Amino acid sequence: MDLTTSDDQQALQEMISRFAADRFDIDTVRAFGEPGGFDRAAWAELAELGTFGIALPEDAGGVGLGTIDAVLVHEALGAGLVPGPLVAATLAAGLVDGVIDGSVVPAVLDRPAHGPVVVEHLRDADVLLVVDGDGVSKVDTAGLAGTVLPHPTDPVTPVTLLDAVPTGERVAGPEVAAAWRRLGSVLASAQLVGLSEASTAVAVDYAKERQQFGRPIGSFQGLKHLLADCYMRTEVARSAVWSAGVNIDEPEPGDIDRAVAAARLMAARAATENGKTGVQVHGGMGFTWEVVAHLYLKRAWVLETQFGNPDDAAELVALKVAG
Repeated sequence: MDLTTSDDQQALQEMISRFAADRFDIDTVRAFGEPGGFDRAAWAELAELGTFGIALPEDAGGVGLGTIDAVLVHEALGAGLVPGPLVAATLAAGLVDGVIDGSVVPAVLDRPAHGPVVVEHLRDADVLLVVDGDGVSKVDTAGLAGTVLPHPTDPVTPVTLLDAVPTGERVAGPEVAAAWRRLGSVLASAQLVGLSEASTAVAVDYAKERQQFGRPIGSFQGLKHLLADCYMRTEVARSAVWSAGVNIDEPEPGDIDRAVAAARLMAARAATENGKTGVQVHGGMGFTWEVVAHLYLKRAWVLETQFGNPDDAAELVALKVAG
């Protein structure tokens, strides 16, 4: 299993990072969470880069690269705090017309076994795709009634509460649903890795500038330890997520489900712990709207439950290790 990125892969990631920094500045990111703030022009520009069709075959309108390339793209998107249903669009690109070019915005609901039915980005979506054990169903959002929660965990990720799981037209079978759950989990984990790296970078930059007792706070040993831990968590998580991406492309080396679960476990821990550290480094300012540090943590809390969660992932890894 080769986890060394090629020159082309590095260029791909750098292109997405530059685009995110240029087109999705922090004011644009925050605006996406406001009612009517979803910028379809910016979303279409993101789609024009081939973002949602990276791993889709060329004969299906995609770029024709591998899952690992999609992982690299989503890592860069996570680091850039790029808003919107990124995982949903990547999954739906080969199934719903218009998603791959950005003209149709999808939302995805992984049918819950119990509890409330909540859907991210449904407020701005044109189509809802429901994933369950029997396959994938397509639902027209025009006929759906739900309550948009006034204070979602991530202010940039609008959440709608539905009374029940809607029924729709079955458009794919159980094999597609299983593949979506694996790929969706890995892509969300890739974004978590990007978040963990970016939140660390923001904290390091602040630690170099903030003065206390006549010295930058980054010179204090205790803070150095915290930030070093952030770096290590990010690199370990990145290895796990890249390994899962390669494993989906090349399933022979190992257990795909174990790799996907390990990626979720490590990436979620890295993003949430690094996000908390970033807020801590900023002190009381880290909780304020003006400082970006809290947005990394809140996005991590949302992504860690997409197509799985750390607790279930830990249980699966433990069962696999125990044989």
